[in-house]
Amino acid sequence: MRLYLLADMEPLSLAGLDILVVEDELLLRKQIAATLERLDAEVSAVGTLAASRRMLEGQAFDLILLDVNLPDGQGTDLLRDHGLPPATSVIVMTAQGGVAVAVEAMRLGAADFLSKPFDVSELPLVVARAQRSRQSARLEEHRRNDEGPAGDTFFFGAAMAGLKAMAERIQAADQRLKTELPPVLIQGETGTGKTTIARWLHRGGPRAAQPLVEVNCSALPENLAESELFGHERGAFTDARTMRIGLFEAASGGSLFLDELPSLSPALQAKVLKAIEEHRIRRLGGTRELPVDARVMAATNRDLKGLVAAGQFREDLFHRLDLYRIIIPPLRERGDDIVKLAELLMAQLCRRHRLAVKRISPSGRQRLLSWAWPGNVRELAHELERAIVFEDSEVLGFENLQTPIDPSKPLEQTDWLRPDFMFPAEGFKLEEAIGLLVRQALKQSGGNVSAAARLLGVSRDYLRYRLAGKKADEGV
Repeated sequence: MRLYLLADMEPLSLAGLDILVVEDELLLRKQIAATLERLDAEVSAVGTLAASRRMLEGQAFDLILLDVNLPDGQGTDLLRDHGLPPATSVIVMTAQGGVAVAVEAMRLGAADFLSKPFDVSELPLVVARAQRSRQSARLEEHRRNDEGPAGDTFFFGAAMAGLKAMAERIQAADQRLKTELPPVLIQGETGTGKTTIARWLHRGGPRAAQPLVEVNCSALPENLAESELFGHERGAFTDARTMRIGLFEAASGGSLFLDELPSLSPALQAKVLKAIEEHRIRRLGGTRELPVDARVMAATNRDLKGLVAAGQFREDLFHRLDLYRIIIPPLRERGDDIVKLAELLMAQLCRRHRLAVKRISPSGRQRLLSWAWPGNVRELAHELERAIVFEDSEVLGFENLQTPIDPSKPLEQTDWLRPDFMFPAEGFKLEEAIGLLVRQALKQSGGNVSAAARLLGVSRDYLRYRLAGKKADEGV
C-alpha cells in the first residue's frame, strides 16, 4: 500500500525513520505499527511506561507516538523528565476530552497530538507534519550557530548580463525538471557574490518554498564536519549523548549550499558525492542509509582543476559538479559598472543609516575605478559604508583608497594607475608601461589574445604586433 500526502499528492515514505509506539491497547498498537511499517519506517512498539524507558536507554528514536494514560503512569512523564533527545519528535495520543492534557503535552515539548479514537490513515499526515517541524528546528539551530556573513551582494550592469542569462537558463531547466535537480558549481573570488547567486537560483526555482541551508565548509572544524553535514547517532563519539540530524537531512526537499567545498577532506568529499549521486546518506556511527533529497550548490574561490591535478580534490566529484558551472567575474573587470554599482549601494546604505543620499566626487569616481578591489563587492560595500559614517562631506572622495607616495622609495611601475600620480623628474618610460598593461591583460584573460585585446580596447592584430615585437627584442 502506498499512502499520499493530500497537499501535493506525492507518495510519502518514512524510510530511515526509527519510531517508537507507546500504546497499551494491543490492537491499536499493532494497527499503528503496521501502518508505519508499510511506509518503510523501523518501528518498535511497547505497552507500558517502564518498557518505553528501557527502549530509550538503548536506542535513539526519530519519533515517538505516545499514549497519555498507561497502566504504570502518565506518558507525559517522559516529556516532564526532560530525558528525550532534542532531535526526537513526540506525538501524544489522548482520549476524547483530553484537550487539557494535550495542551500540557505541547507545553512540555510535544510536536503534535491525536485525539482518540482516530483513523490510522491520519498517521502519515501527522508524522509528516512532525518531521517538517523537526527539520525547521534543526535549520533554526544552524542559523543561530552560523557566524558567516549574512549580507547580500548585488549584481548590476552590462558586465553581468551574460551571468544573469546563464542563471536564468538554469532556473528554466530546473522548472522543467522539478525533481532531482542537478548540482550547481559556482566559482568566483571572495566577495563576488557566490552566496547571492545560490540564493537567487533557489528562490526562483521549483523548491523556493522549501529550505535553503547555507554552510561555510571552511568554518567547520575538521573533527565535527562529518557530524554537522551528515548527522550522528547517540554514542558515535565521546560527546554524542543524543542523536542529531545533519544538514543534508535538514535541507531535504530544498537546497544545500556548500561554500568553499574544497575545504572538506577527501573522505568527506566522497560522502558528498554519494549523497549527490544516490540521494542517500549514513549518519556518523549509524548502520542504516537514509534517503535525502537536497539539491546541492557548491562554491569555491579556488581553481578546482588545479586542485584535482594536485590531488587535493576528488576528480569524480569535480566532474559530477561541473554540469551547471557559473563563473562570477571579479569587480575589477566590470569597468564603469563599478561606479554605477557604488551609487546603487550608496543609496541603499544611506537609507539604512537614515541619511540624505551622498554623491561621489570626480576624484572619488577615479579612485573607485583605479582600486584593485581584492575583496570585490563585499569590500566595495564596506568601503562605502565607512565613507558614509566617517566622511563629513556630502560629496565623497574615498581618500582611504589611496596610499601616499613615499619619496624615499623607488617609483613602482603600477603607481601611474593611481589618481594622485605625478611624473617623476627623471622621466617616464612609456614602452615599459604599455608592456606592463599587455602582460596584465594577458594574465587576466588566461593567455587569450582576443580577450586581452578587448580588455585593452585595441585590435587583436595590434596586440599580436606588440607581442611579436617583444619576442623579436628578446631574440626569440
